[in-house]
Amino acid sequence: MKISSTRSPMFTLFFMFYPPNLSDAGNGIRTRVTSLGNPVQQEKPAHIHASDIDKYFLLREIEGICKDWQQNSRRWIKTYLDYVSWTVDEDKTLLYCKKIKDTSSVTYYRKQIYQIRRFLEYLKIDWASAIKLPPEPEYLPKRVSSDAIDTLLDGFKDHKYVKQIKALILLGCSSGMRAEELYQLAPNDIDLSHRIVHINHNPHNGQTTKTQRSRISFFNVNAQKILSEYLEYFNNGNGLEVLFGHSHLFPIFKDSPVKIKDFRKYFSQEWDRRGGPTSIKKILMGHSMRGDVDLCHYNAQSEEDLKAIYDRVMGDS
Repeated sequence: MKISSTRSPMFTLFFMFYPPNLSDAGNGIRTRVTSLGNPVQQEKPAHIHASDIDKYFLLREIEGICKDWQQNSRRWIKTYLDYVSWTVDEDKTLLYCKKIKDTSSVTYYRKQIYQIRRFLEYLKIDWASAIKLPPEPEYLPKRVSSDAIDTLLDGFKDHKYVKQIKALILLGCSSGMRAEELYQLAPNDIDLSHRIVHINHNPHNGQTTKTQRSRISFFNVNAQKILSEYLEYFNNGNGLEVLFGHSHLFPIFKDSPVKIKDFRKYFSQEWDRRGGPTSIKKILMGHSMRGDVDLCHYNAQSEEDLKAIYDRVMGDS
């Protein structure tokens, strides 16, 4: 997979006003040899400050990156900087990459090193672009059946937060939302009477989507009933501050055979098992439309159209 390092106009404008604080850059030159055997001059390793990270992640926030992903990226970059003693050095960086590669899965390695490389490119480190990522491993999606969801629901029937857990499972499985989108939901995003869920991209309100576009999806009659019970419970002083809080729910599903992220897989697979149109599934799940000529140029559906198709496929379950 080719990863572009092209910077957006907003990135360039931000960089002009907030250049990285490479306080030691240019205070000494050393010579290194490239992989082709050509000697080149290299600046003395640059010392990084906490303010450099803050400015970088302010830029990412402006881009609309969700808070959870920002937190992960910040943690990976800080761990890297601790390893290199907050001084960007090519040799130490390569050793760190090897260390992560030797102890992580390919997928996890790619995620970490991509974020570190992107940060180094923001700092205008000339050798950062030479850090290449391995190809994506072959991925076989996990099959999630209706029986697996029924077993999951049964396993939580005596849990203290069974109303919340059941509402999360049924909403996730019948709407196709991403886990991060579920975590960000507010009560007023759910229209119970029309069985509509509003999935907002509003970074200022702590809500983001992968495609940076708001959309709607729907939920079935069974989820409508359970959500009604849960919202009544949620609004009556139960001690929960967030509808589906990540820090609260993620540990609950830690040892579960079906994770919160798997509800979206179930929706996709069940939709196909019932013969639903793929183009409508893509719209409801919030897939990127890039490269899909039909969805980009021809297939326009109103909210009423989408709801009618959804109900024919999933609404009565």
